[in-house]
Amino acid sequence: MSTVSTRVPARPTSTTDREPPTRRRRQVRERQWPAYVFLTPWMIGALVLTLVPMAVSLYLSFTDYNLFDPPHWVGLRNYTEMLTDDPRYWRSVGTTMLYVVVAVPLKLGLALAVATLLKNLNRGRAFYRSAFYAPSLLGASMSIALVWRALFNDGGTVSGILDSVGIHAGGWVGNPDLAVYVVVLLTVWQFGAPMVIFLAGLQQISPDLYEAAALDGAGRWRQFVSITVPMLSPVVFFNLVLEIINSFQVFTPAFVISGGKGGPADSTMFYTLYLYERGFTASHMGYAAAMAWMLLIAIAAITLILFRTSRSWVFYADEEGR
Repeated sequence: MSTVSTRVPARPTSTTDREPPTRRRRQVRERQWPAYVFLTPWMIGALVLTLVPMAVSLYLSFTDYNLFDPPHWVGLRNYTEMLTDDPRYWRSVGTTMLYVVVAVPLKLGLALAVATLLKNLNRGRAFYRSAFYAPSLLGASMSIALVWRALFNDGGTVSGILDSVGIHAGGWVGNPDLAVYVVVLLTVWQFGAPMVIFLAGLQQISPDLYEAAALDGAGRWRQFVSITVPMLSPVVFFNLVLEIINSFQVFTPAFVISGGKGGPADSTMFYTLYLYERGFTASHMGYAAAMAWMLLIAIAAITLILFRTSRSWVFYADEEGR
């Protein structure tokens, strides 16, 4: 009885397989070195302008440093003083949190509303898109903040308009209850950047979804809630993260509108403004460095929370059916 051979023919060995590992690694390095050459300026910049200053700042946060004398190591004293014995620090935290909670939703809501209107606009869309985007380029400048301060100051245009309709609120800049909202309105006015991103996201939603929903009897609001919001949720998440990070770092409007003092009654004493005051006005640079690292930790924690919670409300089209 003959036996049938079941041997599987060996796979042909390619030239690459026959090459020694050292030669293959050398060839890979030869192909990669141009990329490293082009990346070298960026890596030098990241090291010299970012990583080294961050390391120095971390060291200074544990020292008593006044910009003139050598830093003196004090351990965790700056952090304990900040968290337990500095009421102005916590006032700046509260003011910044109020600003973030109010300004970010208003800015994103207005940006989404305008983007929705522009999406349905057939003529002049490019003009209006550019016009609405312009404040995002100008709003962070010192000159615009000065104009904004003049508008909301006592006797300014805003108080004059309100007086003409019977609302005697006076100047907002000098009112402790309203001063922070001057900065909020300036931020909301700069809604152009997230609006452009929202508009790009809206244009990617298939019209077939809206046609199918309309055939099923869904109205405009139902289509917005059931189609636009879920399909646009990645863009909402992107804008939300960017705006929260930027809002925690607001400085120029608060500095100009408050005259650099955070007044009246510390109502516009934002976190970064107080950091500037402690570091450059009071020459407590070690304390200011500790504040900067606390801000970095807070932003990182909030960003991590947003990414963790995004799994429950951000919808990605490629995840359908998983």
